[in-house]
Amino acid sequence: MLTQDLHTVLPELILAIYALLALLFAVYTGKDNATNALTWATAGLMVALALWIGMGESGTNTAFGGLFIDDAFARFAKVTILLSTAAVLVISQDYMARQGLGRFEYPLLITLATIGMMAMVSSGDIMSLYMGLELQSLALYVVASIQHDSAKSTEAGLKYFVLGALSSGLLLYGASLVYGFSGTTSFAGILSTVQHGVPVGLLFGLVFMLSGLAFKISAAPFHMWTPDVYEGAPTPVTAFFATAPKVAAMVLIARLVHDAFGGITAQWSQVLAALSVVSMFVGAVAAIGQKDIKRLMAYSSIAHMGFALMGLAAGTAYGVQAMLIYMAIYVTMNVGTFAFVMSLEMGGKPVTDITLLNNFSKREPLKALAVLVLMFSLAGVPPMLGFFGKFYVLKAAVDAGMSWLAVAGVVASVIGAFYYLRIVFYMYFGAEQPGAEAKMAPVQWLALMAVALIMLAAVVNFFGLEPAAQAAAGALVG
Repeated sequence: MLTQDLHTVLPELILAIYALLALLFAVYTGKDNATNALTWATAGLMVALALWIGMGESGTNTAFGGLFIDDAFARFAKVTILLSTAAVLVISQDYMARQGLGRFEYPLLITLATIGMMAMVSSGDIMSLYMGLELQSLALYVVASIQHDSAKSTEAGLKYFVLGALSSGLLLYGASLVYGFSGTTSFAGILSTVQHGVPVGLLFGLVFMLSGLAFKISAAPFHMWTPDVYEGAPTPVTAFFATAPKVAAMVLIARLVHDAFGGITAQWSQVLAALSVVSMFVGAVAAIGQKDIKRLMAYSSIAHMGFALMGLAAGTAYGVQAMLIYMAIYVTMNVGTFAFVMSLEMGGKPVTDITLLNNFSKREPLKALAVLVLMFSLAGVPPMLGFFGKFYVLKAAVDAGMSWLAVAGVVASVIGAFYYLRIVFYMYFGAEQPGAEAKMAPVQWLALMAVALIMLAAVVNFFGLEPAAQAAAGALVG
């Protein structure tokens, strides 16, 4: 039995053993001298694990008495998490080295956070849910403040820690209510309880748990940490916050509402719909006045999480499929966008002011074109891939009889398009004045160009994303 359990958690086990061995290796070989090797080794291992998980076993396996679930839904999320984390690590390496942040702890903390995320998406019990969530969070608190000599980075880490602790408190309080009224922490046991009647206390517990998890995805009105942490943390850390952890938390919410509360869809659907509407409009409106591109991307992420929640709010298998497709497209767009943001310099120092992109297209026409494609995709302009991501979640809402939510989404999308198009305006029609340069390492240039090409080429067949997401959604809801 133990052998079977260990086989089920083998990818996580491999990553954990690697992190411990890599820590010993770094300490005994001169600490930061090993950073480059560790970064590439970590990224390579994550890509290998993603391929293994994606092309490996099918069906559903459980481990440790139902605490851990390995199904198509978890595997889809893990592949997305591993690939996006590997991409962020390799595009970050040049920036970290130039800014004197090439510390061996960085790839190792990212690895530990990734293990937590993989545990989150496979959780079948409130206990394993919380363990995975905290492993991810504790590592992220540290990397947010990894730039010790920067007051902004230290402030970002502190704010994230304090507000993260608050969100954990909300989550735990909700979990205690759910346990108190159902008598179990198992998702299957909770599902059995709600099918025989729903105590009011159980609903309160669900709302508190969703509120705690809403912090993790930056859903409004639990978004207050996001702009400050995105701005204050080093740009590679911001890029990481904007990708894999968002996927893990969104997938965890889907796992919780369907596996544990699948019998009361009408109740939690209202909560998710409310979070979706508020997030879309807060993200769209608040970003309009932002001049710092990292703060702008923070509000962009709040709005995008609102759209992903729209798919979940539908409460259907198609809604889950739409959410998975949306998140996969979203993290891909962010990898390309942050590869560009990391490269922006003026006078040898990194800059994030969007007004410094004035006439960027005349200095760097190819890079400007790639960024234009990404901005159009983020805004949801057809025929870019981002448009189809939004189309899926809007269709899921309409099919579920929530046309009002889809209309709200369209309005928020039109408002949000302004600040993406403003960046394009600065690049192509800005004032004639000295501006930022994009000094890219080869891997950053490759990431920017590849993602821009994907946004255009993938509209043909989504590179197999659609059937994979459908199978994943079927495993959760079917």
